[in-house]
Amino acid sequence: MEILEVGPRDGLQNESAIVSTPDKVRLITRAVQAGVRRVEAVSFVNPRLVPQMADAAEVMERVPRVEGVAYAGLVLNRRGLERAVAAGVDEVNVVVVASETFSRRNQNCGIDDMLDTWGAIAADARSAGLRTTVTIAAAFGCPFEGEVAPDRVEEIARRAAAHGPDEIALADTIGVGTPDRVEVLLDALTRAAPGARRRCHFHNTRNTGYANALAAVAAGVDTLDASVGGFGGCPFAPAATGNIATEDLIYALDRMGVPTGVDLASIIDAANWLAVRLDKPVPALLGRAGIFPGTP
Repeated sequence: MEILEVGPRDGLQNESAIVSTPDKVRLITRAVQAGVRRVEAVSFVNPRLVPQMADAAEVMERVPRVEGVAYAGLVLNRRGLERAVAAGVDEVNVVVVASETFSRRNQNCGIDDMLDTWGAIAADARSAGLRTTVTIAAAFGCPFEGEVAPDRVEEIARRAAAHGPDEIALADTIGVGTPDRVEVLLDALTRAAPGARRRCHFHNTRNTGYANALAAVAAGVDTLDASVGGFGGCPFAPAATGNIATEDLIYALDRMGVPTGVDLASIIDAANWLAVRLDKPVPALLGRAGIFPGTP
């Protein structure tokens, strides 16, 4: 199972304490040394809105360039793409929100407009030799509109797939999903984009994130997002806390015999290191209990 480490971007963007550029690079380096091979390292959004990501170019200039390791950057417009290309990312991730209200509040445009923007970014990114991902955010529910119909998610995925993404992700941005809905939406995604790789991004806001991740594994998903220590969330949605923790997810996968190639002890160490920088406790549970079998 491929793990996409999103801690350096999604894990930090919700934190009020600004993490220094060297420490962001150290976090990324620790993840790579632990065996992670895809890292969402930065985002190229308006630094006035997300000041934590203002140093994206500087971070990318310093990350370790290791064979087989890919760095992703979140972009929301063509200016963001230009910055991402100049910074040397390997792939770009574009977010299309599944509810009209949240889309306008989060990205200041409607779903149709964002799909058009995604199409333009996808074409330009391919021309620049970058891998492309589109993430359908709030696919499992919206903080403003409530339930999101699976048919709407399928239609957005179908329209997004017309622009040839390498991967389509389903994001439970506010942590309201349940395992049965995971299966339904992944089936819808397969119908809409049969050739695309499938990725899932879960939050454990309501204590269903890990159950949802394992349901996605059972449904054959290609990649799961996780954040070292379980830090992070969405700053633009009410109470959207609780990224699933990389170490807690990998522990479950390891015990199930699903290889990830990531060393658990190293990720726990990285989480404890990050907690000191953020001056807050680690949300993940594995570091408290210890790896089993083994010494706590």
